[in-house]
Amino acid sequence: MEFIERLVAFLDGIVWGGIPVGEEEIPIAVIALIGTGLYLTLRLGFIQVRRLSHGFGVTSGRYDDPSEPGDVSHFQALSTALSATVGIGNIAGVAIAIHFGGPGALFWMWLCAFLGMATKYTEVTLAQHYREVRTDIDPKKWEGSVSGGPMYYIERGLGPAWKPLAVLFALLLGITAFMTGNAIQANTLSDVVQNTFGVPVWITGIISASIVGLVIVGGITRIGAVTGVLAPLMAAIYCGGALIVILANVGDIVPSFALIFREAFNPTAGVAGTGIGALLVTMMWGVRRGLFSNEAGQGSAPIAHAAAKTDEPVSEGVVALLEPFIDTLVICTMTGLVIIMTNVWDDKHPTQLVVAGGDAGWVADLPDGRIDRGAAAPQEFRIENGLPAVVNPGDSRFAWHDVRVDTFYTDPQQTQLFTGVVRPVQGVAVGDDGTQYSSLFGDAVETGAPLTQLGFERGLPGTFGRYIVFLGVLLFAISTAISWSYYGDRCANYLFGTRAVVPYRMVYVIMHFVGAVAPLASIWALGDVFLGVVIYPNLLALLLLSPKVVELTNSYFERKPWIENEAAHKRRKAEATARR
Repeated sequence: MEFIERLVAFLDGIVWGGIPVGEEEIPIAVIALIGTGLYLTLRLGFIQVRRLSHGFGVTSGRYDDPSEPGDVSHFQALSTALSATVGIGNIAGVAIAIHFGGPGALFWMWLCAFLGMATKYTEVTLAQHYREVRTDIDPKKWEGSVSGGPMYYIERGLGPAWKPLAVLFALLLGITAFMTGNAIQANTLSDVVQNTFGVPVWITGIISASIVGLVIVGGITRIGAVTGVLAPLMAAIYCGGALIVILANVGDIVPSFALIFREAFNPTAGVAGTGIGALLVTMMWGVRRGLFSNEAGQGSAPIAHAAAKTDEPVSEGVVALLEPFIDTLVICTMTGLVIIMTNVWDDKHPTQLVVAGGDAGWVADLPDGRIDRGAAAPQEFRIENGLPAVVNPGDSRFAWHDVRVDTFYTDPQQTQLFTGVVRPVQGVAVGDDGTQYSSLFGDAVETGAPLTQLGFERGLPGTFGRYIVFLGVLLFAISTAISWSYYGDRCANYLFGTRAVVPYRMVYVIMHFVGAVAPLASIWALGDVFLGVVIYPNLLALLLLSPKVVELTNSYFERKPWIENEAAHKRRKAEATARR
């Protein structure tokens, strides 16, 4: 396990490493995402502002024409894509960004979302324009009649010479679907269920994997039908609870926003130490978790939107630009405000410290005041009367979620101080009296979904908040895994044909279970590695094909085809009413 963790850390450093600036680095992925989003925003004349209302109009169904090619309606396509984007990133991702980068990371998530709206519009418009529609397949069957996404617009838009890049993208996204859209969802769900009810992670993994398997076997039509119900339901429940917390602390709204903006440019409050005085680190965590949350530029959502019933690519593009708006600017903001307003983001709480647990680690103070989160574990870590016996300032210290623990106890009530040594290799703590402990106890910080859960618990009466987050994680994790299975099987379909779809789905369900029982830190880190790699082929294609998007956009808004569709929609409704 230690080898795997080191390998993941090495790959993470390559993918999210970047250009040195002083003592920090600007990750190339951050430059690529923000740069592409800014370019497309300017090239399309701030389309995310000018055409936002039109996107809501198309999504409402008032312009729908069921005779147009595709497998699902505009609303179902948005619901499927939102079910993939509105997920664990909104609950756990925001908490992780604030944990490592401080409250200022939320600002960079907003920026990523605003620019990402133009990026999402571009990639979905291209996916619709260059999609493959098969008329020889019943759209109600599991295969689906439509296949689209970056692999298609790379090959068809840029030409056959670019097919190797299209193949690379499909391969990378197919693997990413296993991790980002599947294993991470299962991991967070099993973590919250264990934290809430004490249920072993393997039991949760079996149950959730079974649910996912039963839905995805029906293909995009069943996925669209299920997510069309789950997406609005989960958003209403979660946002309703968050809104209650925010309104109950209405006096803290302005100070919270002031803290976010201040910390965005002068970070001092990264609870894990990485955000202290490090603007670039705060920015990185905001963009990193922003990408995980809204997926703009990743090339995944266009696969779902390509299946929408329409013969106007731009009409689905304006629907897609709603995703980062809803996902990040609304839902992620609500999560961030709950965490900040309830002051749980930098609080320490009584915690069982599993010596060999995936949340345990080692940190060391650096000379410049920052924290080395990758410090090597010592052979032995001496503790005297509950306090670490550190000899030198730079010595490794036991940490939980990358924040050092100050005092150690042998009992959950924290009445018996521990004296002895922690032996990381053996995964035990040995008292001076010879007693061995697999776990100690002490005050530690939380991160991920449990941190969000603490915010809701503190902000809502009784245990209501705890179960709001639990229900949100349950619905978000399952619906996201369901939607991402479609992304993955379209990649398998592109690479190997329809014969590969069923085997892919079988492996996908197995990986869901694996994700549920694996250590949280490793799963998130590995997911980030593939997340960072897969964006480059897609962003390159978006830049090269942006003139085509401008052409399609100008044509659509000059012709105004939605006016004719709206008239036909009203006529059909009137005829249906008359027949009753």
